[in-house]
Order: sequence, then structure tokens, then C-alpha cells
Amino acid sequence: MKVVFWGSPDFAVPSLQALLDNRHQIVSVVTRPDRPAGRGRNLRRTAVKNKALNYGLSILEPESPSDGEFLRALGESGADVCVVVAYGKKLPRPILEMFPLGCINVHASLLPSLRGAAPINWAIIKGFKTSGVTVMRMVDEMDAGPILMQSQEEISVSETAFELETRLAVSGARALTEVLASIESGSIKSREQDESMVTYAPKINKSVARIDWSQEATVIANMIRGMDKVPGAWSLLKGNPTKLFNAIPSLTSVTGSLPGTVLDANDISGLRVATGQGALEIGEVQPSGKKRMSTSSWIRGRGTEVGQRFQ
Repeated sequence: MKVVFWGSPDFAVPSLQALLDNRHQIVSVVTRPDRPAGRGRNLRRTAVKNKALNYGLSILEPESPSDGEFLRALGESGADVCVVVAYGKKLPRPILEMFPLGCINVHASLLPSLRGAAPINWAIIKGFKTSGVTVMRMVDEMDAGPILMQSQEEISVSETAFELETRLAVSGARALTEVLASIESGSIKSREQDESMVTYAPKINKSVARIDWSQEATVIANMIRGMDKVPGAWSLLKGNPTKLFNAIPSLTSVTGSLPGTVLDANDISGLRVATGQGALEIGEVQPSGKKRMSTSSWIRGRGTEVGQRFQ
């Protein structure tokens, strides 16, 4: 099958690899343009572009998928199907109608739950016990197309968004190849999404990632897991933003301390912080302008002490 593959981040790489392994002909790879990144603001390629370069594939990097010249080139590709995995932009209708076998998308949730840009983060933030991937046909409305296949995965109590993303990327690639095989054989079936069950997973930004210490310890721990490793749940300490990771909740009653107060800060008991109900043991931190480190290293460097308060 001749495929135009759209994708950008690490999550999309296993799907591209699966298509190559199953001997589909990748006529073009469409990815986001190189962007400045890091402290040096050097141009950084997408993970998908790096994979495509390794295989000598044709790469297209439009600033906008609606660009006229880009659309003409895409229309002349001769592809049978368009496969989209975390590309990063909504595709215009002319592209959705361009290919004989349509456009297929791999989405990292069990639709119609968690439509949107950050389903993996929100599945953990909301304390879901299960998540998964959905392969669907694409329509004008984002993540609303008919479902072709779903694969469910359990979420462990300590799993981070990064860890879940790694697993779902693999299961998504597997489901994608099964769907394309069914399309080729003519045996594919679909079902419409139940609109009454729709929930959303909006993009995570810095304001959303700020910790509210008045919440219960388990809720905050889920948030910290759901923001790990990007963008990182954070809080102010002595006026400086500090990201927190590897949080273990304890619902043991804490009295006499305001939420966010440091209860313990030493090599033996580690870093323990009061919450609205219970406390959190924090395993790692990332102070502003520094690398991620263990809380014991941070405490030895006088990063914090008992009585200080995260806000």
C-alpha cells in the first residue's frame, strides 16, 4: 500500500517503523519544520524526521498543511492512504478527501474519551485505571471519526505520562498495521463514536501544570505523574519555580501545617510536603535553570528545609 505518513514526536516513530517493517511504500513523510530548542536555541529536527532520514524517505515540512504548493505536491504523490500519528496540526478538508482509501489516525485514548491534544497526560491526571489507543477514520471534527480498532492498556499506580506514552506508541503501531491489513483485504469494519460519552483532553500549558497544594495528596500525585516528564508539575519555593517528580501520596492526617509546607527534608526521610489532605513524599526535583536531581542531592545542597512552603 502507498502511504503518506504524517507525524512529529517520538510517539509517532514506532508507527512509521511498523509501516516500513510491513513493507508499505512510504511515498512521503510529512512532519513539522525544524524549530529552535534548548538553551542554545539551535534548530531541532522532529523524531519522525530523524527516522525518515535514516531510511532515505522523501520528507515534506510545510509551515501550514493548507499551503497551495504543498497540496499540489501531495495530490501528485499517488498515495492510497494518509496515516496521521501525532502530527500536531489539524488537516484541512482537501487533504481528508484526497486519498482513495481516506485518512487514518492513531489517537492515544479510548475514544470518545479524551479527545484532544494531551490524552495521555489527562488519563493519568484524572486517575484513570485504563487507557489505550484508537485507530479511526479522520473527519472534519477533531478526533470524532468512526472507530476502526481499539486496544486497551492498564495504567499502573506509579506510571508516568512518559512511561504510558512509550507503551501506547507500540500498541498504536501494532493496531495501525492490523487496520491497514484489514483495509487491504476489504474486511475492515467501523463504528460511530457515542457523542454522549465525549470528554476532552486540552493541551497542557504552564498554568495548568502548577500544583494546587490544597488538593488531596493522591490528586496531586496523579498530577505530578501526568506531567512527567513534560512539561513537569511545578510550584514556587522562595519565589523560584521548582518542578517536582516521583510523588508518593500518604493520606495520614497532617495537623498544624498549611498545604505546601515542607514537613521533612533530610537524607533519611527525604522530602515530605503537606497537602490539603495527607502528605506527599517527593523523589526528584528540578530547580529553575538546573537539571533534574534526587531530593536527597537537593536537600544536601540546601535546596529547602523544614518549615518552608511551596506555593
